[in-house]
Amino acid sequence: MTRPSPDAPETQVVTSWKVACDGGEGALGHPRVWLTIPSDTGWVECGYCDKRFIIDRDHAHDDH
Repeated sequence: MTRPSPDAPETQVVTSWKVACDGGEGALGHPRVWLTIPSDTGWVECGYCDKRFIIDRDHAHDDH
């Protein structure tokens, strides 16, 4: 697995291969986007806010 660099503004460990990101700032956020975490890397970054989602492979749901 390729390790992401540690310089993401925010990182969240998740158990779903498909995640939604809206910036988390209410009216100051961004449009909600759905991201799919690739199984080969195990992480994905939001194109708007650079938040990084990392899959917890031991507890992941196979819902993608």
